[in-house]
Amino acid sequence: MTATGPEETPLTRRRGDATGLRIMITGANGGIGFWSTLQLARRGAEVIMACRNPEKGETAAQAIRARVPHARLHLVPLDVASLNSVAQAVDEISTRGPLDGLIANAGMVHTPRTRKESVDGLELVAATNYFGHYALIAGLLPVLEETPAARVVTLGSLSTSLVRARLEDPQLVKHYSPWRAYAQSKIMVQSFAFELDRRLRLSQSSTRALCAHPGYSISGRTQIIDGVNNPSPAKVLAGNLQRPFSQGKSQGAWPIVRAVLDTDDVDDPGPVFYGPRGLVRGVPRRATPAAITTDRWAANTIWNAAETATGISFLG
Repeated sequence: MTATGPEETPLTRRRGDATGLRIMITGANGGIGFWSTLQLARRGAEVIMACRNPEKGETAAQAIRARVPHARLHLVPLDVASLNSVAQAVDEISTRGPLDGLIANAGMVHTPRTRKESVDGLELVAATNYFGHYALIAGLLPVLEETPAARVVTLGSLSTSLVRARLEDPQLVKHYSPWRAYAQSKIMVQSFAFELDRRLRLSQSSTRALCAHPGYSISGRTQIIDGVNNPSPAKVLAGNLQRPFSQGKSQGAWPIVRAVLDTDDVDDPGPVFYGPRGLVRGVPRRATPAAITTDRWAANTIWNAAETATGISFLG
């Protein structure tokens, strides 16, 4: 791939072409999800944009079509914090034919100061970042498995190495704090990806599950696009001050796009984890995941927590 604009990735990959692929991205209307959608549309993918807010989804789709006139985009309503919304999205997407990839991107970064619950009575951050995506992936796995070598990509985080997890309290009934809610949800997401991949391989499935993290990617370092990224002057100033150790969300999407397209690691037994070369910024490369996210006891605990929260079991 050769860069043609400020939002392009400068990478050249042997197998970066997405022509003919159908890829679903949750939270595709903003942040990493928007830039992943744009970069994949540029490479020829048909993208299913699963968005909680239909108006914001349409605004994002229009912004992409302005840059990629022949982009093949389809909007699907999805609130990953609602298991009913997840089930409806699964029903709709299952009628659209096989999926080549699913990027579980939607998530809550700015967490509540006090513990809140989703419409299903689950801790809101865990419901949004992990439990909803668990249910979505479980529901769409049969669709993914219709395509040889389909990919499931979840979004990890550097925060997985920076918090003491309370996995005995997955919904943080006793140990809630805004920071722990975010970081623990990312530990669960990252661990789930690796455990999902292990179970898929045991079942002889050709579908692979990978994880990628965007480094330190912030709005103030990201190209302004009306209705998609409109950082305040204060955020732009803060972004410029953090320039040596941050990047825009357009660059943060690179590891995610690589994870869903790159075939170099398709035969690797895993876990497969991508992140920026410079840890917080830079071109993507294979990264080392936090130890807790590859621990088998933690993986079983985290998987069981999702089964209990959602009432859904698969690949048991």
